Order: sequence, then C-alpha cells, then structure tokens
Amino acid sequence: MSLRLITVVEVPDCTDTQFDHGAFDSKTRRVFVAHTARNKVEVIDHDTCRHVSTLASFPEAAGVVAEQGQILVTNRGAESLAWIDGDTLETRGIFDTGMRPNGVAIVSQRRLAVVACIGDETRGPELQVLGLDKHQRESIDLPGRPRWCVTDAEGKRVFLAIREPSMVLTAELPGLGNVQHWKLPSAGAHGIDIAHETKLLYVACDGGGLVQMDSLTGRVLNEWPLAGVPDATFFNAANGLVHVAIGDPGLVQTVDPRSGASTKFTTGRGAKTTALVAPDHLYVFSPSHGGALVLANA
Repeated sequence: MSLRLITVVEVPDCTDTQFDHGAFDSKTRRVFVAHTARNKVEVIDHDTCRHVSTLASFPEAAGVVAEQGQILVTNRGAESLAWIDGDTLETRGIFDTGMRPNGVAIVSQRRLAVVACIGDETRGPELQVLGLDKHQRESIDLPGRPRWCVTDAEGKRVFLAIREPSMVLTAELPGLGNVQHWKLPSAGAHGIDIAHETKLLYVACDGGGLVQMDSLTGRVLNEWPLAGVPDATFFNAANGLVHVAIGDPGLVQTVDPRSGASTKFTTGRGAKTTALVAPDHLYVFSPSHGGALVLANA
C-alpha cells in the first residue's frame, strides 16, 4: 500500500506559490488544479506526464472538480463559478455565487453544480445548487465554515464537511431539503470523500483523525490517527485505500480502512493538494518541487 515517485511534472511560476484543489477528468485524461496564488488553473496531460496549459483569469481559484469533460472551478476572489470545457479548455459559462466560494461538486448527469461558500462579515456561509443550464438555483444557510463536499453515486445527496462545529452536513439534491447534521469525534472537518460501492464516507479532520462514517445514517464506524493537519482526501475505489495530504511537515498518509494499516510518503512542506488518477496514480502539487509529484502504488 506504499507509494513511490514516478516523476515530477514542472509547472510554470511555482516559486513561493499556493495550490488548492485538483481533479482528474477521465474523458480527456487531464489533471486540472487550482493555482490559487496565481489566479490560474494549470492543466497536465496524464498520459504524457506533461504540463500542457495555463488558464488565466480565475481570481483566487479554489475548488476544482472534473467529470465527463466538464470542469468546474470556484473563484474565491470573484464570487463566481467557472465552467470549463475539458477538451477545448474554453470557458463555457460563469455563474454568480455567494461570497468566497470554496468546495464544489458536480452532478454531470443532472447538469448540477454544488458550491459551498465561506461568506464574509456581511454575508454568512451558504450552500448553493446551480443548474448548468442556468434554470435552477437553490441555497441554504450553513452553521459554520464549509470545507470540501461530495455527492452520492446517484447525485441525490450532497455531503459537506463543516469546520466548526465539526460535522458533516447532508442534504437532498437538487432542492437542499431534508438537511441533517452529523457530528464528528474529531475537530475541524476538512477533506472528505465517499466510497460509492460501500456507501462509506471518509472525513479527514484538523484535530488529527480520519473518520469513517456510514453515508446512509451518519453513524461513526471508525477513526484512525493522522500525522498532522490534513487537506485533500481521496478514496481509491480500485484498491480501497484512502490518501490524505498533510501540508506540514509535507507528506501523504495512506490508510487501509480494512486493517487500519498506515504508511507515509514524504512530499514537501505546503504540499496539501492532490489529484487521484485511478487505479494507481496520485498527483501531489508541491511548491518546493516546482510542480507535481507523480506517485504510483509501490
């Protein structure tokens, strides 16, 4: 279950920078990552392990998701969501959001975007559902600062990590009804992913715990210790492992939920952003390496 380094993909203008979320689009075989400090989105071709494009004009790009050639990017600095064509890399649409949009999920079969907005001193945090055809918009207020979010396999429910009070908020899609708050045993819910086949949630918390929950009931099933404050969290359905990026001291911790076994791969300080390319690759965006570490199962 350990990882090994395959190569490093250089990304332009990486000195003293910061990345946020990354995602792999299986249709175009491209990895997209928010280059937050540069107001850009970087694009890497997975099959050649080459940086192929830098997309400009994404103010404080934060959240990125990709599915079926559709790429969504939240722009914290512009209160907007951008919709990118994964093939042409052209922007198909810009949608107004709440203040400081952060986490994002996509339900491509229903043409829906789910956006978690942090808010500011004038407007509180909220969760929004936007129709990519611009014919639908729903929103609810949130009880705390939102982090990342995911949906179930059918795109009928969203699961959102809330930092404080530490919880998973879940609601029905698209109307955001039947809201439930599931408390977590570790503080600062942060990274989250879902195992669709087993219907299990994995939530990495700032308090130092990786929590396993039943996505149908919210029951906490297990918890494993983490080596630091986590960020990007991915469940790999191909091998059943959970990868958690930890920016300080700079490592990826891999946990096998079946046995509780854990391994660590040293990356670099500030390397808190990853993108999973199933079945066996993980991109880790590391400013100290000037780009993306491409890791594979050892």
